[in-house]
Amino acid sequence: MQAARYILPLLVTLPLLLDSVRTVEAQTLRGSRASVDRIHRQALNHGVHFYESATTARRGVADGRLVRLSGNADYQLAGVSYPYALPGTVTFVERLASQYRSACGERMVVTSAMRPRSFRLANSVDKSVHPTGMAVDLRKPAKPRCLAWLRNTLLALEATGVLEAVEERNPPHFHVAVFPTPYQQYVHRQGGSAPVATTTRTAGRTAGTTAAARTSAPAPQGRTTYRVRKGDSLWTIARRHGRSVEEIKRANDIKSSRILAGQVLVIPQAR
Repeated sequence: MQAARYILPLLVTLPLLLDSVRTVEAQTLRGSRASVDRIHRQALNHGVHFYESATTARRGVADGRLVRLSGNADYQLAGVSYPYALPGTVTFVERLASQYRSACGERMVVTSAMRPRSFRLANSVDKSVHPTGMAVDLRKPAKPRCLAWLRNTLLALEATGVLEAVEERNPPHFHVAVFPTPYQQYVHRQGGSAPVATTTRTAGRTAGTTAAARTSAPAPQGRTTYRVRKGDSLWTIARRHGRSVEEIKRANDIKSSRILAGQVLVIPQAR
């Protein structure tokens, strides 16, 4: 009986201690095996598909499960072999990039997105979620204030349980895995809209990080977005929104008129 008096409080507090360790680890953006496992668990819990090859990835694009990252005035792609991601991840990139450009006066740079398992990099881990389209890699900014802004924003968002971010050093970048349903719910609470699937992890939060998360990625001002449906063309979309094809192409930094079902387009508002 005496032993039980000491063991029971320990059993109660142990999960809390483990959660504290996870929160501290997350708040430093330090990668670990536990971090990889948590991200992989999120992918399994959401039932997202792991694409084995470019052929299966193309099917994902065709049926709208993967959406093209086209780049726009707020972000650009650099060396991205497969510029596709889950719809919620694309929404995350667009919202974060809009805030980044406002804060730093430069475009955010995406260096990797969906990668089929057949395109595995030498430094990738066994449980990488890049083959699902959940994750993107963001280049570390050269300017100290921009680097600090991006770190703090990712930390704030991670504290809300909508993503997990890891700061990598070789090469220098931020690996960000966006959790579909928690992120969708977060966007809806912010008054925006986002596509997506199912939920699990929650994370500890502090007053500082919660406040930062609330202001970190609001919907871009003066713009709306449109998700391309089967049968759409740039001409029909432009006509529906009272814009010209060239205006829409310019807003999305695209040269071709070819669009895909599931692709998210920025619709510029009239000046």
